[in-house]
Amino acid sequence: MIIAAAAYPLDFHETFDSFAAKTTAWVEQAAGNGADLLVFPEYGLMEQASLGGHTIAADLEASLHEVARARPATDALYAGLAAKHRLHILGASGPVFEGPRPVNRASLFGPNGLIGHQDKQMMTRFEREVWNVVAGGPLQLFDTPLGKIGVLICYDSEFPLLGRALVEAGAEIILVPSCTDSFAGFTRVRVGAMARALEGQCVTVHSPTVGLCDFSPAVDENVGSAAIYGPPDRGFPAMGIFDETPLNQPGWAYATVDLETIHAVRRDGQVLNHAHWEEQMDRAASGVTLIRT
Repeated sequence: MIIAAAAYPLDFHETFDSFAAKTTAWVEQAAGNGADLLVFPEYGLMEQASLGGHTIAADLEASLHEVARARPATDALYAGLAAKHRLHILGASGPVFEGPRPVNRASLFGPNGLIGHQDKQMMTRFEREVWNVVAGGPLQLFDTPLGKIGVLICYDSEFPLLGRALVEAGAEIILVPSCTDSFAGFTRVRVGAMARALEGQCVTVHSPTVGLCDFSPAVDENVGSAAIYGPPDRGFPAMGIFDETPLNQPGWAYATVDLETIHAVRRDGQVLNHAHWEEQMDRAASGVTLIRT
């Protein structure tokens, strides 16, 4: 299969048709390059706050509700594009209200429509302390014709037990949509995504927002580079990077991935992180001996 990860800029849209035209162009470009799985970033839907005008987009609370209102039309758009091009799309994530406070939700679509949703598990300080976006439903594993796919949204990728839970459930590909406002933040997610690929001996797909978004204080600065990672082992790039886009430049990163390569490295890699994971439990449980000097 060919996987495409978006380094995605946020634009002002006066109408939903404008957003739809942009999304359609992005999907058509990746589909034209043979992509089977497309990944859009965390909070990529926050550009839809502009549908309410500058005042709404500039208000943290009002912008959440504006984006959430557009969700049905957004899901229909992604579903239609996935069906038209016979591919899978992880749509850009955004707020969904199922209670008093919103969750940050990414949805996966296939040729036959909506497959399911993944809510963010771990909230950043901004989400907890300022925006009041809350953790949603549990981790999901999507069994698709392309393989078993899990999603770790941004900060989630920095927590190894979440990644391990997906791998133990059978994940072969882990999608990591992100939205970070500094190079340090981007690096944290990048390192987390690469680490999950190493320890799970799987493929991870990192899709960030990029560039300035001066109409929204929630996503005003965006730093990142899209990439597809694998374990630096047999059958994979020695650096663990299939492809990556230039920093802060919009575009797609592409990689051709064979599930059998994942299965082979788990069976007979130069190292066997996937199989040896449990051994560390006994070692850690024995405690740490403090040596004083």
